[in-house]
Amino acid sequence: MDFRFSKGLVFVSLFGGLFSMPAQALTQEIRAGFVPDPANPQRNGFVDQTPQSGYCAAYPTDCKTYGLSGVRLPLRFSSSLTIEPGAGERQGAMFKIASQWRSLTVRNVTTGEAATVEMRIGGVGSQYVLSDTAVNLTGADSDAQAHHKLWGGTNWLFPSRPCEAGAMGTHGPDFYRFFWRTPVEAVCSKQAAYRIPWMSYEYLDVGYELRTPNPLAMSAGLYTGELNYGAGPGRDFDTGDNILPDSSSVTFRFVLDVQHVLKVDIPPGGNRIELTPQGGWQAWLQEGRRPSRLFRDQTFNIGVSAPFRMFIECEHPGIGACSLRDTESGSTFPQVYLSVSLPHGITDSSGQPVKNHRLTQSGAGALFRPGHYVDRAPGVLHFEVPSHYMEDMLQPGQAKRYTGNVTVIWDSEV
Repeated sequence: MDFRFSKGLVFVSLFGGLFSMPAQALTQEIRAGFVPDPANPQRNGFVDQTPQSGYCAAYPTDCKTYGLSGVRLPLRFSSSLTIEPGAGERQGAMFKIASQWRSLTVRNVTTGEAATVEMRIGGVGSQYVLSDTAVNLTGADSDAQAHHKLWGGTNWLFPSRPCEAGAMGTHGPDFYRFFWRTPVEAVCSKQAAYRIPWMSYEYLDVGYELRTPNPLAMSAGLYTGELNYGAGPGRDFDTGDNILPDSSSVTFRFVLDVQHVLKVDIPPGGNRIELTPQGGWQAWLQEGRRPSRLFRDQTFNIGVSAPFRMFIECEHPGIGACSLRDTESGSTFPQVYLSVSLPHGITDSSGQPVKNHRLTQSGAGALFRPGHYVDRAPGVLHFEVPSHYMEDMLQPGQAKRYTGNVTVIWDSEV
C-alpha cells in the first residue's frame, strides 16, 4: 500500500508595521497569527502579533485588563485659534472617537476566498503640549498644581463621561501624557479655565480590539483587507473645530497569513497490508471452513488544523474499490474496500463523527473537518475483502496469491 500526503503546512497571521502615506493619509498594519500549538490544541484563534507601541506598550497590564492592544500613530493635532476660558466643546479640548465595531472583508490573494475581521477603537491617548509652561499660564506654584488649575481644578487624566481614565498619566512643565478609554461613541472633553494661546497633541495612541475569523475554516494563504477612518471635524477621529489633524485619514491594513498542519504518521511496516481472516487461517487450513471475510485494520496518527479530503488511487481499478490481481491467472476479480475512522474532533461533511467512512477513487474525495487542532491522534484504515468473494478466492487444495497497490491520499488543498 502507498500513502501520499498533499501539501502539509498552512500558516495564519496579520502583519504589521507603520508606514506613512503621502498627501494626507496614514497607514497602520495590524499583524496577528494562527499557528497550531501542540501544547494548547484547544486554542484555535488568532494571536495579535502587531508590535505594541505607545500607551499599551508602556502599560500593557492596563490595556490587557480591558482587552486592548495598542499602536502609536504619527498623527499630530494643532490648534488654529487661541483656546479661551469657557469656550464651547468644539473650540477647546475634546475627543469624539468612532468606537463602535466595524467589519472589513479580507481576501485570499491567490484564491479570492473571503473572511471577515472586526475592529473597535477602545481608547485614545496623546501628549498635549502647551504654548508656555502650565505654571506661567496659571500662576500656580508647581507643575502638578498648574496642570490641575489650567483645566478648572480637574486632573486631565480624568475625562468627562462617558470616557474613562487610563491607569497612568505623566506631566512636565508644558506637557501632559494621558490615555482615555472610549466604551461608547460620545464627546469627551476638558474645559480650559485659563487662556491658552496655542496647544497641540503630538501623536495619537490608539487602543483597539479585534474579532478575527475562525482560522480552522480558512484555507492556506495570505488574506488582505483595509479599514479606513477619517480624521478631522465630524469624522471618526474628531478633536473639534479648533484643534485639527495634520492628516485626513488613517487606514488600518490587515494581512492574514494562514498556516495549517496536515501530518500523517504510519507506523514502520504499515505500508504493507496482509489481509487475513478473523482468528487467522487455522479454520480454513485444518477444517476447510471458509472465512466470512479477509481484513486488516491499520492504525495511523494524524495532526491536522484545517479541512482535508481523503480518497484512493488503485493499481487495478474496480467499481467503487480497488481490485486485487491473481498472480497466476492475472484475473482482477476480487475487490478490497477501504474505509477510515478518524479521531474525536474530526467530523464528516454532515458534522458527524467519522466511523468506517468508505473511501473511493473520486477525485473530490471525502471531506473532513477538524473542530479544533488535532495533534497526533490515532485513526484507523479498514481494509476488507467481503464474504461474496470468498468462494472464488479460496478453493480446497489450491494455493493462490492476490496482490495490488492502493494509494491513500490525504489532501489539504480543499
